Amino acid sequence: MNTRIIVDSCVDFNTEVFGNEEYMERIPFKIIIDDEEIIDRELERSILLQKMKNSKNKIKTACPSPYDFLEALKRCENNFIVTISGKLSGSYNSAMIAKEMLEEEFTGRFVHVFDCKTAVSGADLVVLKVKQLIEEKVHNTQIVEQVTQYIENMKTLFVLEKLDNLVKNGRISSAKALMGSLLQIVPIMTAKDGEIILKEQVRGKKKAFNRLIEIIGEEGTDFKNKILGIGHVNAKEKAEKLKDEIGSKYNFKDIIIFEGSGLSTVYADDGGIVVCY
Repeated sequence: MNTRIIVDSCVDFNTEVFGNEEYMERIPFKIIIDDEEIIDRELERSILLQKMKNSKNKIKTACPSPYDFLEALKRCENNFIVTISGKLSGSYNSAMIAKEMLEEEFTGRFVHVFDCKTAVSGADLVVLKVKQLIEEKVHNTQIVEQVTQYIENMKTLFVLEKLDNLVKNGRISSAKALMGSLLQIVPIMTAKDGEIILKEQVRGKKKAFNRLIEIIGEEGTDFKNKILGIGHVNAKEKAEKLKDEIGSKYNFKDIIIFEGSGLSTVYADDGGIVVCY
């Protein structure tokens, strides 16, 4: 295989989809909790969640450096890179610098960097789309065109079980989080222009998931030709139930469940669910 897919660790895990792929390479983020640096590579999620819960400080992340991407790029003639949204991290910029560095050192190499403009299962679906087109032997320029259009049309919805990290990272105030908890308010988040924003607030977890399913129908089209991804953080049963309910209502081409990486765990927290299509 003369083409490789390089991803940062926003891409989650599903061994049936991504397992044993010789032409894929994951470049890990670092997660910083109370001055401890944790490499986002095959993390024990329960330990990470406990460290996050125990800390009263902001949970920080550090993206891969240009040199991290560059070393991966040197291993193949043709490369596609997929990163988390450039508005959430510097990973996209690092990958672009690595691309420029490679082109200065080598001639005739092909590199394209995709900003997935979302996170968690959205990045998973972008990688899956690139993988599919490579296997179909689609020309590089057509892969760029089709995947760019795919990213532009993607929808993302988050349902968060906990608001702890949003408070620690300054996304919402502790007062609002406490009020939301007391009133059992569940936020439904979405991705817009690469940023994660509040879409709706719903009282009660069951109503929030029912509303999420309704939004899919209100905003989605042409389901039979689309794959829906469900990313979860320590919430497999919830994800499987959601898959069944979405599948009974809409005729998606496929619905795939992804298990959250360390980076996804930082964004979605314990029990978080992210739906992309």
